[in-house]
Amino acid sequence: MAASNGGGGSGSGSGGPISPEAAAALGEGIRLVFGRWTALQMAVENQWGGRDSRAKADHFGESIHSWFCRSRGPHYFEDLVDMMYDTVSDSFNADFEDNSVEEVAEQLLIIHEECLQSNYSSIEKLRNLRVQGNAVSQSRQQIAADDDDSDSSDDDDDGESMMEDEAAAAPEEMAVDRPRPSRPAPDSDGWTVVPPRHGGRSRGRN
Repeated sequence: MAASNGGGGSGSGSGGPISPEAAAALGEGIRLVFGRWTALQMAVENQWGGRDSRAKADHFGESIHSWFCRSRGPHYFEDLVDMMYDTVSDSFNADFEDNSVEEVAEQLLIIHEECLQSNYSSIEKLRNLRVQGNAVSQSRQQIAADDDDSDSSDDDDDGESMMEDEAAAAPEEMAVDRPRPSRPAPDSDGWTVVPPRHGGRSRGRN
């Protein structure tokens, strides 16, 4: 695997410069990954970092892009994870204990390695998933709009039936991008912790 999953000190990248095309693709890949990062999107939507939470998330992605592009590498998994945890803590006063930081870091390392090889397959997959997610979101909005006018005509029974089938399927599709966990509540110190999914966070693996 191109990216280390922690341990052994292995990293990503051959140390060579990244081309402008690859750098642009990497930037898109980071944005797409961040857009599907549930814990980060919760932090933004709930403004854990204040009113400029969205701007902080954007800057977060830009800082990672700069880390990949400006340093010749190798780019170590542990270094990226530590940097991401520090940013989450400093920018959003939060602690993601759901292992999502490690998962996102590994995915970014893989995308970076692929970009160095002019391979954009992972980014293309993420792009397609985003299109599908937006389509589902739009269909759900359309369903809500149609419900308001459901008494206006009895001639659209077939259409309404199709919409109901789509509505039944939509939550499963949306769960890929937008799971709906219970909102973590800040503790007495104002610190927000995203609870673990699979046994808690693991940092500093050897």
